[in-house]
Amino acid sequence: MNLSICIVSFYFLLFISLSLFFSGLFFIINDLIFFIEWEVLSLNSSSIVMTILLDWMSLMFMSFVLFISSMVIYYSDDYMHGDENLNRFIILVLMFVLSMMFLIISPNLISILLGWDGLGLVSYCLVIYYQNVKSYNAGMITALTNRIGDVALLLSIAWMLNYGSWNYIYYLECMKIDYQMHIVAWLVVLAAMTKSAQIPFSSWLPAAMAAPTPVSALVHSSTLVTAGVYLLIRFNLLFVDTYLSKFLLLFSVLTMFMAGLGANYEYDLKKIIALSTLSQLGLMMSILSLGYADLAFFHLLTHALFKALLFMCAGSIIHNMKNTQDIRLMGGLVNMMPLTCTCFNIANLALCGMPFLAGFYSKDLILEILSMSSVNYLIYFLYFLSTGLTVCYSMRLTYYSLTGVFNFMGLSAISDGYWIMLKGMLGLLFLAIMGGSMLSWLIIPTPEMICLPFLLKLMALIVSVMGGLLGYEIFQFKISWQLSNLINYKITNFLGNMWFMPVISTTYMNYNSLKLGYSITKSVDQGWNEYIGAQSMYMFLMNFSKLSSLLQHSNFKIYMLMFVSWTGLMFILMLF
Repeated sequence: MNLSICIVSFYFLLFISLSLFFSGLFFIINDLIFFIEWEVLSLNSSSIVMTILLDWMSLMFMSFVLFISSMVIYYSDDYMHGDENLNRFIILVLMFVLSMMFLIISPNLISILLGWDGLGLVSYCLVIYYQNVKSYNAGMITALTNRIGDVALLLSIAWMLNYGSWNYIYYLECMKIDYQMHIVAWLVVLAAMTKSAQIPFSSWLPAAMAAPTPVSALVHSSTLVTAGVYLLIRFNLLFVDTYLSKFLLLFSVLTMFMAGLGANYEYDLKKIIALSTLSQLGLMMSILSLGYADLAFFHLLTHALFKALLFMCAGSIIHNMKNTQDIRLMGGLVNMMPLTCTCFNIANLALCGMPFLAGFYSKDLILEILSMSSVNYLIYFLYFLSTGLTVCYSMRLTYYSLTGVFNFMGLSAISDGYWIMLKGMLGLLFLAIMGGSMLSWLIIPTPEMICLPFLLKLMALIVSVMGGLLGYEIFQFKISWQLSNLINYKITNFLGNMWFMPVISTTYMNYNSLKLGYSITKSVDQGWNEYIGAQSMYMFLMNFSKLSSLLQHSNFKIYMLMFVSWTGLMFILMLF
């Protein structure tokens, strides 16, 4: 039964993916856009209509999402082998993909919220799949951070009521100078920043690595984290050439720089790849804020291909290493897992922008168009420095895991023996090599005019080579900065902990509130409230009872005197 659900899901998704891909080709060639309206309910003059937007962008993106999902589900059959709840896992993944489909084809904010919230809720279920303390904490920070974006999207739905319809696609061009639309733009950008983990909402993305590796491959390539980028691609007319675009540009470039630095200090294999995803998301957001939506979408698709492959290779390595994720315990894996390491290296080189692999066509074009744009020195410097850092941590990852001597157990059976996992990886390998050139012909049929001085033209190549050399020199010869141990520790701690963002998002947020709650409980609930309220009343009644008991003890005259006194008092009160 477990085998059948994986295989059936794989073939079903692959068939739909290929159908959508060829439909997307037809739409690109004929420049078509279809709006399909389905009237769900009509009552008197009110009607509830579900609108579906089909254009080349939505069809191509759906095709890629479904193709990667089919490979991930096929791969999961081997990776999750022996899991008693595999059926539940596959159903959760299918729900996740369905939510993404809703998001992609929706030109309406209400139906977008359906997919948006579906992604958030199902991602929580997938992150806590292993049901331990680490998973629960990671799931909670993921869910709560994404709720900020959900609230922003709900508020934008409320503001769209000013126009009488939630079909935002009708109002982007004609209403973009309107004050209400500016507010909607700010809210949509806030929602996208939480979902795509831009600063200051970055801490949930590495934490979500607590999910099973197939989920990480799906989440970090084409679904959850790319939802924010896709939403901004659809809304890009609202904020291009405004202060909002400059705000987004600054924060996205800082995210890219922060993630590149953090990955060079990280030793967890999955977290390094997660931080590389964060860096690439910053790249997409930044070029989007400069007004190149098609280019951001191009990089979104190419990144999805090699990032899914990178995670699947990492999952295969972790599976062979008996669930060990520390890269310091790896080494020399190329001798034992040659096919997996070949896929891993190709995906890594595509991430670095190696010429003629998938990442090169989009990344190189982005860097050259940035060189032609009128951005300031800070943005330009951070952009190219982040590109160099990408090659640096990729070289570091290769050095620690693939080369050198094997640092794990002396007796271990490590091999390329998991054939189903290998087939899933090889299915993506072809597209990780050829996908970039294929997409560049489809998405950008007319070549972009790039006019740059020779040195600026070579700048991307120069920083990549310098980043690779720096990574090799630092980790081969263990060069260390000549600083005192305390300063070195503080710098390493700051850079390696994502500029303390996980601490700010967790400990800082709940420590002070919990401390305040403890003080209030101690001094009010269990302090003055007890002293003035229940305890005080109890002591008063107890002391009065003791006095009454003492007065009445073995003395019938006093008892009768008190009885007569009370009776007389009651009689007087009745007279008045």
